[in-house]
Amino acid sequence: KSYPEFDRSRLRVEPLSEREHDIDLSRIMDVAPTMWENGAIGKVAEKILEAKAAGAAVIMMAGAHVIRAGVQRYVIDMMERGWITCLAMNGAGVIHDYEYALIGATTESVAKYVKEGRFGLWSETGAINDIVAEAAAGGEGLGEAVGRVIASSGFPNAGISLLAAAWRLGIPATIHVGIGYDIVHEHPNCDGAAYGATSYRDFLRFVAVVEKMSGGVAMNFGSAVMAPEIFLKALSMARNVAGGDEISSFTTLVCDLKELPADFRETPSKNDPLYYFRPWKTMLVRTVSGGGGSFYVRGDHRVTIPGLWTSLDSLERTN
Repeated sequence: KSYPEFDRSRLRVEPLSEREHDIDLSRIMDVAPTMWENGAIGKVAEKILEAKAAGAAVIMMAGAHVIRAGVQRYVIDMMERGWITCLAMNGAGVIHDYEYALIGATTESVAKYVKEGRFGLWSETGAINDIVAEAAAGGEGLGEAVGRVIASSGFPNAGISLLAAAWRLGIPATIHVGIGYDIVHEHPNCDGAAYGATSYRDFLRFVAVVEKMSGGVAMNFGSAVMAPEIFLKALSMARNVAGGDEISSFTTLVCDLKELPADFRETPSKNDPLYYFRPWKTMLVRTVSGGGGSFYVRGDHRVTIPGLWTSLDSLERTN
């Protein structure tokens, strides 16, 4: 059957110089110890250093708001010091990381620009699609390719790019996209098949990291859907190959703004709307039911990530 499709050649794509940016380099925090203390964060920091010593995986899964929070330098330092061995983000994370590196600013007013029919249609950001198409043809992963381009193309702010840092350090940076979720999918040069190929390659790399989860740590900062869903499927695949629940002794951490009860290690009732908050039932209960432990910390990323870095730095210096 024949169904009409939108003709993207009719779109007007404008330069980023025409956009009003909501966030710029003034948002980026310098790395410094924080006075904020949290017992759960301290325990997770201990588990991370144990995992590092044992060669186990330490995964940071992050929503795009982590980049908007301005904590890049903390995350990069954690990667450089071996406290993070895999970084997983969604497609919006790529966009914010790329724009920050390229022009030192990111984020637009959705309310303003969607009303004008201009939301997301910025030419420089659309160049990400060309990188993805090249990556698909060359057998690269999505995160790997964007990180390589940022690191090697002389972007003025490449030093605060998480993807560039991961590429430089040889750390898997896996990007998990949903077609139609991100502004780059609006652009005439978007190739859906290329996104499917490169993001699925990243997913398989993520599963390979999860195979090393015994004694490891999986952290989720602000991802309500992507992180719990990819971790659940990857863990099932890894356990299938390892044999049952052999990959069981690991630690999970969720940092978000939801108010959870003190007994969050119990599955919520289906009558509770929070049952559908995937980080709770998936990362804090189901995936650790065979062993290990889980922690939940309620807080802003500008507090929790510097707090985790401070705990790790203090523990490593004392030990």
